[in-house]
Amino acid sequence: MNISKVSIITVCYNASDVISQCLDSVEEQVIENVTVEHIVIDGGSNDGTIEIVRGHQYPDHVVSEKDDGLYDAMNKGLAKATGEIIAFLNSDDVYCDPNVISDVVSAFKSSNTQAVFGDLVVFDPKKEGRIVRRWKAGPQGNFKHGWMPPHPSLFVRQSVFKQHGGFNLNFKFSADYEWMIRSLYSENLSLTYLPRTLVKMRAGGLSNASLMNRLKAHIEDYNAWKVNDKTPYPWTVFLKPLRKITQFIK
Repeated sequence: MNISKVSIITVCYNASDVISQCLDSVEEQVIENVTVEHIVIDGGSNDGTIEIVRGHQYPDHVVSEKDDGLYDAMNKGLAKATGEIIAFLNSDDVYCDPNVISDVVSAFKSSNTQAVFGDLVVFDPKKEGRIVRRWKAGPQGNFKHGWMPPHPSLFVRQSVFKQHGGFNLNFKFSADYEWMIRSLYSENLSLTYLPRTLVKMRAGGLSNASLMNRLKAHIEDYNAWKVNDKTPYPWTVFLKPLRKITQFIK
């Protein structure tokens, strides 16, 4: 497969304190003969975020308007993506080094894989960037055993999105998980593990913002199987969050 372009989609809302680092980490990517297309979908920020975005050399496409939430914005990004490979980088996350996308493209070229994923680390910006979690995804595992690749470090062929569509807006917390069940798991797609850290993610996240949100996400995890007519093990959705415990062990 010839790869001439990789599309990176970033969605944001009132992210003026973090968006520059995200943009810089994409701009710094070094890769020969491949264009990095950065798409920013802003939810109508009023804190100066959009002015910061438009002040950068990148991104290539900028949309600033009200949306129906995170996954609606991500779908808008998908509609604009023209790269053979697509990935999402949250506005408060960064790539670990300038060679991330280059290494990912090399992994695609060396195998007939449908997606490439790697590890990520979670850091606490309030504690001088101290690493608080290390998500070592490991080789492709069993979704029924609670395994899933880290979404921020997942790069997918555009053809997979064309075949399976975007994110289901009926899911407010687990639309990325539902998409993986619908496409990666249901079709048993071949995935390639890149054994290195690709993304540095700030601690937090919508589903972890409160115990109630965690419960809602847990219910949505179960429904992700149900809407795709798949039957998980009774313990599948319990193992998924329990797997995170090992990520806190240094």
